[in-house]
Amino acid sequence: MTNVKEKRTGEPQRPLEELDAELARLLAERLERTRALGGDGGKARAPHAAAAAAGLPPGLLEDLLSRLEREAHKGAAAAAFECAAADPRPVVIVGGAGGMGRQLRSHFERSGWPVRVLERDDWGRADELLAGAGTVIVSVPIDATERVIGLLKGRLAPDALLCDVTSVKTEPVHAMMAAHPGPVAGLHPMFGPDVAGFTGQVFVHTPGRCPEAAGELLRQIEIWGARICTCTPEEHDRAMGIIQALRHFTTYAYGVFLAKLHPDIRQILELSSPIYRLELEMVGRLFAQDPHLYADIILASPRNAELIRQYVEGLWPELLVIVGRDREEFIRRFMTARAYFGDWAGKFMRESGEMLNLIQAERARRK
Repeated sequence: MTNVKEKRTGEPQRPLEELDAELARLLAERLERTRALGGDGGKARAPHAAAAAAGLPPGLLEDLLSRLEREAHKGAAAAAFECAAADPRPVVIVGGAGGMGRQLRSHFERSGWPVRVLERDDWGRADELLAGAGTVIVSVPIDATERVIGLLKGRLAPDALLCDVTSVKTEPVHAMMAAHPGPVAGLHPMFGPDVAGFTGQVFVHTPGRCPEAAGELLRQIEIWGARICTCTPEEHDRAMGIIQALRHFTTYAYGVFLAKLHPDIRQILELSSPIYRLELEMVGRLFAQDPHLYADIILASPRNAELIRQYVEGLWPELLVIVGRDREEFIRRFMTARAYFGDWAGKFMRESGEMLNLIQAERARRK
């Protein structure tokens, strides 16, 4: 392999300022080209070979290109998308003025779909707004979802696709199938309304009735750059109990306990390793957001309460090991948990290390 140093042996060394100017020009050209590809330059490149040929450290070029792609997505935030439907019928977003509703409206409009919004003060003309709609999406708080679905009964065309985007699926899907005899699909965007775009995000799809009728909608979501994960409503809710309810409860409980201890956060941060600082930031992130949202997620179903109860009760035996200073038992339990994670433990170790390195590099850049 001929690396950069060997290649330039005997050549006059160009000033750093000149190299920086050339690098900036090439980055600008690469950024513009990535935007022209719809913010996804990754499909058109094989950086490993190019980086190796240039003698670059492993991962450097990949990190740089990933950053360029993120910037390209920001710059392309208002760009148009291909339309998945040849002749799209209107989309009605019930709750379209909310955070997720606004995101969906923007993406549909930029894809050429006619969009109407039905808000809480619009029910007097709901029949007018729903007339001719091909897709109706309920995007309201969890505690209002089933009630709002009930208000749609008898108002939709027989072949209209009825969807919801709440983080609970079993009850809303059953409610939609009871309210509408036509196609039904449950959706759950696995991200918040503050994302810059849908590229790289996950939409969960829980089919209800006539799953083929959701084909154009799902293709449109994929055109937006998101990944579709399909499962049953029941499978979704069991997984969300762990992914959302249990995780959010643990973060909530940790933050509430910290508030009772009331340590100096500035000092805690100064003494923290990068991984603990990141963990503390994730706790702070939760408390910077809407408490009603997290209350809705955690309190969404009795299943969540039962799972959290099992978790809290399961902590007592672990506490007894600590109180009893039983080192051997602690290690035995640790190894049992490690066996459950298997190869994933090492994979998570590597990936979290890479993530921390990127975060540290970004923080150093900002100083």
